[in-house]
Amino acid sequence: MTHYCRHCGSPLHHEVIDLGHQPPSNAYLTTEQLALPEINFPLKVYLCSSCWLMQVPAHAAADELFTADYAYFSSTSKSWCEHAQAFASKAIDRLKLDSASFVVELASNDGYLLQYFQEKAIPCLGIEPTSSTAQASRKKGIQTIEEFFGTALADQLSKADLVVANNVLAHVPDINDFVQGISRLLKPDGQASIEFPHLLRLIQGNQFDTIYHEHYSYLSLHIVSRICREFSLQVIDVEELSTHGGSLRVWISKAGFIDPSPSVQAVLHAENSLGLQSYEAYLGFQAKAEEAKLGLLSFLIKSKRKSINVLGYGAAAKGNTLLNYCGVQPDLLPMVADQAKSKQGKFLPGSHIPIVSPEELKTNQPDNIVLFPWNLINEISQLYPSIPLVTAIPHLTIHKA
Repeated sequence: MTHYCRHCGSPLHHEVIDLGHQPPSNAYLTTEQLALPEINFPLKVYLCSSCWLMQVPAHAAADELFTADYAYFSSTSKSWCEHAQAFASKAIDRLKLDSASFVVELASNDGYLLQYFQEKAIPCLGIEPTSSTAQASRKKGIQTIEEFFGTALADQLSKADLVVANNVLAHVPDINDFVQGISRLLKPDGQASIEFPHLLRLIQGNQFDTIYHEHYSYLSLHIVSRICREFSLQVIDVEELSTHGGSLRVWISKAGFIDPSPSVQAVLHAENSLGLQSYEAYLGFQAKAEEAKLGLLSFLIKSKRKSINVLGYGAAAKGNTLLNYCGVQPDLLPMVADQAKSKQGKFLPGSHIPIVSPEELKTNQPDNIVLFPWNLINEISQLYPSIPLVTAIPHLTIHKA
């Protein structure tokens, strides 16, 4: 079967990495569902040789992956809320936002970000298609529309001074319609801020665990700039962030409205230096993933044989990709803890490892904890200061307590 690029429509022939067949990474299971068949899709990544967009074909529709009981709540991460608060303050100063302004966040989740605009009496609106998180946002008093965003919805809304899209651009199957919607939603002098994990860091850091079905696209500044130009937008500024293992925050305006800062060319130069617009940059990515897989399996098997109690932390999507790629089940990792109450009492997709509370994990006296959201190591190490944390990406590392 031939797949086609979601941006330019060219046939996809170049395979970057194959992580096997896996269930959707956020499809957590109840006890009753353990006895039912589980749907798996190929998790294979392709590179478009025409526009150089790295992508996973849309094997499942977005409404199948982002269901009403979607279990990812942004507010469960203290560090992420601090990141959101700092962004809100910066955006208010940058754009001189006040009570006469209008802010729209796309994929607003549980109101983790818009609450900080609301505190400053700045009118705002959340667009969030998943019912569980949209309801949580409304409980904070944030007006929230429960739909997927695109041109059709953009045309129904008031024009915005600021459009925010944090960690959502990679999650949309029709990336062209999404960006065109942003173009239609912005006021002539408005700006959009989009954050996304940087493809350059993914390749450099062997972050293959950030690949999953809900992540349709893996983005460079080059491809984001190209898509923006298609719809009369331009990237005017870029900030390099540490979030999610290395992200970009790009500021976007209507084409020709503002001169781009030097940061744009600096990041494009870094991408060109790595060769992201060539096949060579991606050679060896599969082999590095296999090395990480063998490292984790070797650690778990040796620990089992020595009766070392190894448990997990973080029922995160990246953890599910890693566990299912490695074929880990409860015999090697009996439980995984997570702060999100919506996940506790359920089971990880594919591996069927039970999810418990952080307190229950501690009562089981682990000798080591495998941390799957490795980007939160500083935050999680404070929960378990006396227990060594183990990360598998980019390679197996034991962090002494």
